[in-house]
Amino acid sequence: MRTPEERSLDAASRQMLKRAADEGVSTSWDRWEAIEPHCGFGRLGICCVLCDMGPCRVDPFGEGAQAGACGATADVIAARNLARKIAAGTAAHSDHGRSVCHALLEAATGQSDYKIKDPKKLRVVAGRLGIAADGKGDLELAKAVGEACLAQFGQQEGELPFLRRAPKKRQDLWHEKGLAPRGIDREVVTLLHQTGVGVDADFRSMIAAGIRCALADGWGGSMVATDLQDVLFGSPQPIRAKTNLGVLGHNLVNVLIHGHEPVLSEMIVEAARDPELIAQAKAAGAEGINVAGICCTANEVLMRHGVPSAGTFLQQELAVVTGAVDAMVVDVQCWMPSLPEVAGHYHTKLITTSDRAKAPGVEHIQFEEKHALANAREIVSRAIEAFKERDPKRVMVPEQEVDLIAGFTAEYVHTLLGGRFRPSYRPLNDAIIAGRIRGVAGVVGCENVRSPEGAGHLGLIKELIKHDVLVVSTGCSALAAAREGLLVPEAAAQHAGRGLQEVCEAVGMPPVLHVGSCVDNSRILIACCEILAEGGLGEDISDLPVAGAAPEWMSEKAIAIGWYAVGSGIFTVFGHPQPVMGSENLHRYMVDEVEELVGAKYAFEPDPVQAAHVIIEHMNRKREALKLRPMMYESYQPAEAAG
Repeated sequence: MRTPEERSLDAASRQMLKRAADEGVSTSWDRWEAIEPHCGFGRLGICCVLCDMGPCRVDPFGEGAQAGACGATADVIAARNLARKIAAGTAAHSDHGRSVCHALLEAATGQSDYKIKDPKKLRVVAGRLGIAADGKGDLELAKAVGEACLAQFGQQEGELPFLRRAPKKRQDLWHEKGLAPRGIDREVVTLLHQTGVGVDADFRSMIAAGIRCALADGWGGSMVATDLQDVLFGSPQPIRAKTNLGVLGHNLVNVLIHGHEPVLSEMIVEAARDPELIAQAKAAGAEGINVAGICCTANEVLMRHGVPSAGTFLQQELAVVTGAVDAMVVDVQCWMPSLPEVAGHYHTKLITTSDRAKAPGVEHIQFEEKHALANAREIVSRAIEAFKERDPKRVMVPEQEVDLIAGFTAEYVHTLLGGRFRPSYRPLNDAIIAGRIRGVAGVVGCENVRSPEGAGHLGLIKELIKHDVLVVSTGCSALAAAREGLLVPEAAAQHAGRGLQEVCEAVGMPPVLHVGSCVDNSRILIACCEILAEGGLGEDISDLPVAGAAPEWMSEKAIAIGWYAVGSGIFTVFGHPQPVMGSENLHRYMVDEVEELVGAKYAFEPDPVQAAHVIIEHMNRKREALKLRPMMYESYQPAEAAG
């Protein structure tokens, strides 16, 4: 069994891991170690369960079976499995977008408690969809926008309208290669059909369909979710907040919101400010009500309201182990089936809210947009009732809470860099051209029990900013960086290279920019487009000195994100391989040959420092191709490229 110090870099997590062990509470680390050795065939991607002639597996050493009962080889099996993960990841993010469409339509027809909080963004989105805004009020326009976005899911022909936000050269490539998504649901269904029993047996063909499906996520479902959440809940702007388990209050009713869809969470934040509910909490003996977040819902309310984040995916059980959580409210995605068992050790109420995500024996309050505020008030009321059952002697809240700044967006960067008088990306482009900033890296994704919590993210990010790479981050990666104090301007003086430090000091920004939740990776795509539009750095996303990285990825959504990044022309590094290593041909295709198709490829590199240098070398090659000036303050030794 690994020690708490071997399981996590974070002091608060270590403290709660020790407490969980003392109280006999099983955590994800315990369960991961209990199932060792893990299935090697599954890790390599060469176990097939698609039909009932199997399961079939291929011998990775070439000594046993080299095909399944139907004749599927390692190439076919691995490609099928990978493509189906792309479909599942796309479905998850896109269903999120669909939910936000429904919420906007409810608001537009006056059938819910939601309001249009950013009418300016509404008009911008309408223009991108080709909807004339002149003469339309906010509600009429919101209805038209909501219907147009919802139609993208069932669309059967043509292409997704947000593809037009990409540079023309990238659009031309998608059209030429047949990669332009026609409709979100269509691409998911097509990919599942294509990878079914007795259909496609060409791994290149399946991966091309997978790229098209992933692009329907990045430039479709996720982009719809991001844009419409800005319209409904307000476009984020930089805001100060706090993170880590120390944000839980000792004598406050703690309501922990967890999941990915912020439609309900927005209302819980509002309900927690209701004087009547605050009075109920005080009558129960509390000093007030504290709302905090876990995972990507945390990022959504963090960047719009400054609601503190209690932690990441791997900290969800540890938050309950503090004994201070009165209610944990989950919607969809990334909440562990272990939570009912963990909550059973304490007074914590676990409340599910979606008909897509239930658990046996757990309280369920079905969330409905039409009754959103009433649902939220009921949830907060149940948390107050649970507070009455709290045993103060069992409360152990770690001291760790860290300051951060969240809420940067592709749109806000104009103002951040150019000011209100001359909003522009020009200062960023100039800093890259002049050699103060080497390039921009998007570091995203989950935390994974396979490595010490946060080690992959922090090792990679620190090495990148040390060598003048500006980092933009989303999801749990952003929260891991925040725990280390990297999301405040002061971090530049301590961790950034001289060139990046000069830029950060001039602007007053952190060297790592929090740009939202996982669906907000679409903001990174748009930022790349804005850099190109500003000029001087090429004609396509693949020309830019940019890269993506998912150092501790674990979910199917991460695979979809990786493929829409690569399909958009962004070189992408995963900390551990996707499950394809049992197919030498598919592995070679991903780290080399796919670049001929889309202008970008993957690298798999588990060592975070080495991964950083793989990215740095990539950026140097892009800078050389663009004939940019040498870096002003060169201070690193070239690393060997990863395989």
